[in-house]
Amino acid sequence: MGLFNSLKQQAFDMAKEHAMKQIEQKFGSAAAGMISGGGGGGGGGGSNHKVTQTEYEANKPQELRKDIRMLSGCQDHQTSADVSNVSSFQLPDPCGRAGGALTSTLLKVLYADEKSSNEDLSFTEVLEKVREFLQESGYEQIPQLSSMNPIDVKTTFDLVPHTKRGTKRAVMIGINYVGDNPGELSGCWNDVGNMKNYIMDVHGFEEENIVVLLDDGNHTEPTYENIINAYKTIVSQSEDGDCIFLHYSGHGTKIRDDDGGEEGDGYDEALCPRDFQSAGMIRDDDLFDILVKPLADGVHMFSLMDCCHSGSIMDLPYSFKGDGNETEMHLNPGVNIEMFIQQNSGKLFEFMQQQLMGN
Repeated sequence: MGLFNSLKQQAFDMAKEHAMKQIEQKFGSAAAGMISGGGGGGGGGGSNHKVTQTEYEANKPQELRKDIRMLSGCQDHQTSADVSNVSSFQLPDPCGRAGGALTSTLLKVLYADEKSSNEDLSFTEVLEKVREFLQESGYEQIPQLSSMNPIDVKTTFDLVPHTKRGTKRAVMIGINYVGDNPGELSGCWNDVGNMKNYIMDVHGFEEENIVVLLDDGNHTEPTYENIINAYKTIVSQSEDGDCIFLHYSGHGTKIRDDDGGEEGDGYDEALCPRDFQSAGMIRDDDLFDILVKPLADGVHMFSLMDCCHSGSIMDLPYSFKGDGNETEMHLNPGVNIEMFIQQNSGKLFEFMQQQLMGN
């Protein structure tokens, strides 16, 4: 068996080497380098080439060009605040006194933008205004925009692109962890109510297409299983032209990355479902597998994560911090892009093989 396995490995290596030469001839050395190991990040066996944004964009397949964006309340190393009284945020008919800092501040900015006769705010302006309001309230967290593709942050901010004419669906999750001591929150249910009102009133979402999970005894419980199922369902239902809005308000955390993957700091970011103590956390790797990989082409997804340690909680490769210093999107330093490429290189390799066979 040892000789057989050795010969089989040799045959595989020869076939791979031949395929890699073909890919390099057609797509260039950067593409071949991305597939063969990417280098850096302890990938093992690959070159030491550091993938640039230009190389990444030039060679990534359609599977990694999906229209996915995420706005998080803070960076990976930061915590996100719970606001005890949202009256100062001037929300129309707020659902209770308490709320998450990101959700409340973002709604304050967006409602003011809707009423203004001036030109609509850009991504940069929205994030910087959110940051300014947070600072005025004594919070240090910095909002972060992430995406699968680089966004021109000078363009108009939108949760739902005007070009999308299909069905608008949403999954909205608020967890107050009632009875947990310490750990109980007070504003997450209100966040969901306030944001739900906004997407229905401003963006035309219909009640029948909005799934709400709350641990209030009156809605579907936001357990590990129920959250996963809700995410899987909304992705499977959506098709070209549709829009997905995801909103999570609750606890987030960091746990050691156990698969030696794409995390630049060695830790996974994770959501804490209501039953996290028994069922476990929902890691960023899980979110990528459930929300990103199976999403159909042509579907727009916008995710709002109002929780701690959420900067790269969907493992999206691009980021922009609303700190007043950054002026454009760049590859997310919280994501080890070389390992990200390696973990998705199966699709990349398959894509390029198909291109070769078609010519």
